[in-house]
Amino acid sequence: MAASARGVPWALLRLGVPSLWRCRSLRGLCARLRRQSGRAVSSRSVAGVIGPGVSGTDLYCMELLRKRDYEGYLCSLLLPAESRSSAFALRAFNVELAQVKDLISEKAIGLMRMQFWKKTVEDIYCDNPPHQPVAIELWKERNLDDKAYRNIQELETYAENTQSSLLYLTLEILGIKNLHADHAASHIGKAQGIVTCLRATPYHGSRRKVFLPMDICILHGVSQEDFLRKNQDKNVRDVIYDIASQAHLHLKHARSFHKKVPVKAFPAFLQTVALEDYLRKIQQVDFDIFHPTLQKKSTLLPLSLYIQSWRKRY
Repeated sequence: MAASARGVPWALLRLGVPSLWRCRSLRGLCARLRRQSGRAVSSRSVAGVIGPGVSGTDLYCMELLRKRDYEGYLCSLLLPAESRSSAFALRAFNVELAQVKDLISEKAIGLMRMQFWKKTVEDIYCDNPPHQPVAIELWKERNLDDKAYRNIQELETYAENTQSSLLYLTLEILGIKNLHADHAASHIGKAQGIVTCLRATPYHGSRRKVFLPMDICILHGVSQEDFLRKNQDKNVRDVIYDIASQAHLHLKHARSFHKKVPVKAFPAFLQTVALEDYLRKIQQVDFDIFHPTLQKKSTLLPLSLYIQSWRKRY
């Protein structure tokens, strides 16, 4: 997609307004979301969200997710009650794997931690199988080399192996076995992986690392040093535009399956609300990846997610 089309508005998500009879329940749900997303999480409040029989491990998973994957945390709150506990466990496991690279100082230590998690999964399935299938594609060890993606396809492959796999398992938790839902999950996962790469660019830059696809950077004559220096020139913004446009295209493809996907599967795809929110914001700041507004949490996200859950679409 040509960079000259940057000014053309995207057909982004338009949130509807719930009917008046839902207002009371909407206010109550939003109040609950605000309470749950606060700093303190009590056993009673967690039990009210996850369900009866909440344990210390449920508390750990929920709190880990709230701190490290806030959007996934909010989306999990809106899943059917019988699926929340499994979803929290699944996403918390994904967080544990995702943060390996941030917690290590040497690649060898990272490989040891990844091997630990691999053995843990094997032990779970051999000795004490979980109630719901909770497993994801482990991070590729080569990612510990801290190398930029060679091209956008490599980033998409990584996103498919991580984010899309997480969505496949969420669908399984919901009891959904549908080819069209799987296709939508594949595209949404790729979009999420691309957006995550964009959102993490300022953080990675502070550690003198850049993971953006090299082919797009080369196309626009941009070096890694441009991102380390927080360069805001047009060619740098064009790189971000091209990458963000690819995420937007995946969301568009995902919606092409909308009429063929079972309504019961839609809660698994609530993450699209947060993805659209970020893509809308980055467009508003003319694709300045370092703009401070992109680093702030959306205060309206809980409300947007709740409205979207009522609309029964993604």
